[in-house]
Amino acid sequence: MTKQLNIGLFGFGNVGKGLYTLLQRVPSSNVRITKICVRDASKPRDAEATLFTDNADDIFNDPGINFIVELIDDAEASFSIVSRALLTHRPVVTGNKKMLARHLPELIALQEAENTALLYDASACGSIPVIRNLEEYYDNDLLISVKGILNGSSNFVLSKIFNEGMPRQEALDLARQEGFLESNPTLDLDGWDSLYKLVILAVHAFGVYVEPEKVFTYGITDMNDNDINFAREKDRRIKLVANVQKTADNRLVMCVMPHLISRNKYIYSVEDEFNGVVIKGLFYDKQFMFGRGAGGHPTSSAVLSDITACLYDYRYEYKKMRHADAIPEFTNDISFRVYVRYSDPVDLGLLRFDEIYESYSSPGYNYIVGKLSLRCLHSAQDALRNRRLFLAAYPND
Repeated sequence: MTKQLNIGLFGFGNVGKGLYTLLQRVPSSNVRITKICVRDASKPRDAEATLFTDNADDIFNDPGINFIVELIDDAEASFSIVSRALLTHRPVVTGNKKMLARHLPELIALQEAENTALLYDASACGSIPVIRNLEEYYDNDLLISVKGILNGSSNFVLSKIFNEGMPRQEALDLARQEGFLESNPTLDLDGWDSLYKLVILAVHAFGVYVEPEKVFTYGITDMNDNDINFAREKDRRIKLVANVQKTADNRLVMCVMPHLISRNKYIYSVEDEFNGVVIKGLFYDKQFMFGRGAGGHPTSSAVLSDITACLYDYRYEYKKMRHADAIPEFTNDISFRVYVRYSDPVDLGLLRFDEIYESYSSPGYNYIVGKLSLRCLHSAQDALRNRRLFLAAYPND
């Protein structure tokens, strides 16, 4: 007998509306949206007015609704909706990465206790099925690292700057106009969006949950023309990169920060709102996944894929979390080469360089290239955001 999914949808923003549009254009006899919960049900929208409500109980008290899709941007409200769905034994799909990054252990326990599926491929990398691939194809201990561009909005801005010579503010305005930037653009530009996605990916790649506060996170908000010119002189591009890597002694390193990327790297050519993820293993070397990472339709396509998976009773198994003896231990004890541009020499007191390879000083531009530990960067993270400086990982190759 074919299963019928009657969906209670929370949120009708870019992604929620995109999902509604997809189901209108590619109708399914066994998937339909029954009710949509929004803040203001009286607001005119491109859908039947009778579908909308501003009361969550209209969805949860309807016995005919057997599936929940949550697509709102309030993390705590999202957690409440997803938890309630699981407790009422309704499978649920969510795209809220901030909520997942902060509550994933609780939700994993809840879905196991209630024997009800929670899927969220749409929460990381838009149209790229990274989570499900890490769950199914890379379900062993051969995985070494997952690294890439996880935020299409910041990548769009950087692409316009480096490829078209567009002034920074003009690139930001265009990204906002295209609907790529979050309502709070610092989520994209300061690396928080990438951080939340990285926390989720680490669970599925290595079976480790790391609290977001433990991961060094630094974005492109303070990047200026000097940094852009430095990258061009070195024949590199600045990309906002998220990385989780298992070391040879079974420790786990994670960070989100700008990188000076050379031409020989896959992600050098990832442009506009696209994401690019490089997965590296012991014997299969590197594999590259590429796709749109921002915008309503790419993300809603991932939501629809999760919905379809639930038709066949698919759920994440979290197999790697069950092998306690093989789970790597999180650490910030690793050092690497970093470019630091600064204005006030006093600011350098925040950073303890292991080695200095290059330095330059002039009335309008000062920088140091040196070796820094991730632990040092993490301990100075909050202070770094309040200084007139910019830093980026500067790999040797």
